[in-house]
Amino acid sequence: MAALLSALPVTQAFAADVADLRNGFAIPHHAREVREQLVRLYLDEQRTTFVDIPAAEITGYHWEADAVAPKPLLPLSADSTTPVKDTQQIVAEASEVHGVDADFIRSVIRQESGGNPKAVSRTGARGLMQLMPGTAQQLGVKDSFSPEQNVHGGAEYLRVLLERYHGDAVLALAAYNAGPQAVERYHGVPPYRETRQYVRRVVHDYNRSKSAVAPAALAPAKGATKATGTQATTTADTARLTASTSN
Repeated sequence: MAALLSALPVTQAFAADVADLRNGFAIPHHAREVREQLVRLYLDEQRTTFVDIPAAEITGYHWEADAVAPKPLLPLSADSTTPVKDTQQIVAEASEVHGVDADFIRSVIRQESGGNPKAVSRTGARGLMQLMPGTAQQLGVKDSFSPEQNVHGGAEYLRVLLERYHGDAVLALAAYNAGPQAVERYHGVPPYRETRQYVRRVVHDYNRSKSAVAPAALAPAKGATKATGTQATTTADTARLTASTSN
């Protein structure tokens, strides 16, 4: 089911009804229908975007108050270590260079640092995408407080993880947060509360970013359903996210 979540870029995260999945994740939706062994969750009010989930994978439903709209990335301050480019431009360039969806990068930045290029975590992770010193060194990042170096390093690392997990964005996010070793040890998303919340929030934010744009033509995401064989409805944006890492 982890692979299935990576194929949900248009989830209307502000919906009041939420389906709780057996793997610990949740899918906000506007309406639902039971269809034999499947439950169809409608992700928009017009019921044009939906995903079919095996009924056995849903443990229950709950109501969730409307969420607050995602915060925009903070602009770089005048005294930032990086020059003229703003965060949006850096993200766009990193997306082009490394082949990772720009909205996906932005969602990671929001969760990691809230857009603060000088953020430092209690474990020593630094900058917009919270690179650990060892990881930054491996990626060739000399100054983690440089937004341009940090975002390019973080985007490259996301690309490496997406390739490693065959385009599965959920596993890539889990590895970004807890490390690839933890994902390998548990053969999926580790049972760490922090990691599960992290993945859920990034997916939530990414889905909301996509829902703000007019829905694209629906198309199945390449490689997004290998793990379970479950078919999911998705859009060209996720097809780009998964397929671009399979070349």
